[in-house]
Amino acid sequence: MNVKQLFSLKGKVIVVTGGSGNYGQCIVEGLAEADATVITTSRRLESALKTAHHFRGKGLDVTAMEVDQAEAESVERLSGKIREVYGRLDGFVNNAVSRPMKGYGAPIAEFDESMKTNATGMVNLLRQMTELIAASGGGSVINIASMMGMFGPDLSNYEGTENMGDLPPDYFFHNAGLINLNRYMAKMNRGKNVRFNCISPGGLFNNQPEVFVRNYCKKVPLNRMANQDDIKGLVVLLASEAGAYINGENILMDGGMNA
Repeated sequence: MNVKQLFSLKGKVIVVTGGSGNYGQCIVEGLAEADATVITTSRRLESALKTAHHFRGKGLDVTAMEVDQAEAESVERLSGKIREVYGRLDGFVNNAVSRPMKGYGAPIAEFDESMKTNATGMVNLLRQMTELIAASGGGSVINIASMMGMFGPDLSNYEGTENMGDLPPDYFFHNAGLINLNRYMAKMNRGKNVRFNCISPGGLFNNQPEVFVRNYCKKVPLNRMANQDDIKGLVVLLASEAGAYINGENILMDGGMNA
């Protein structure tokens, strides 16, 4: 195949959960720019509709659906609607995350709430989307984790900031688990022509306090935080035929910070 064909997502239907978030919008845009039909989801439909409207205004094929992955019935509805509207699914970007836990000493009930969404609900959604993809003849699952699922926190990044260094344990717990769950899914779904890969990004610039950005960037060989375009090519690679023999991997996307 010509390399442009290898990277093309024309004719592919791909779901992105959390498509209205910081990295989520980058992912939705990149996939749609590669000619995929993208379904962006949120637990608040109005948020997904706003995102879809924004990208349709750029001429991209983006539609909105609602799902609350903490609720099994909501996941069932999403699966049924995808079947009803499109009759197939070629890719799933597992990107949504809930952050109810606000710091190390937060009430343990907040950890339980986080796990309902980020562990139990996420596994349910992941299995159902995988089944849809397998029934469609195969495709790609991309799990979005974090470099914080691979390393402990570098507290020096937060020196001189206010209220940024009290990091909650649930985020580290669920991202580390997702990285190994990705390997598990690749093995358990052998023979179904479904690939599973994980991306562990570093920090995306989002107008953080200047002192934090300065602390962070001096540790990155590229001397900057990630920008809006950095994840797009990697997601398209893993979703397309260009990545057809990449399976079970976790790719650290941190500009060399942890090299």
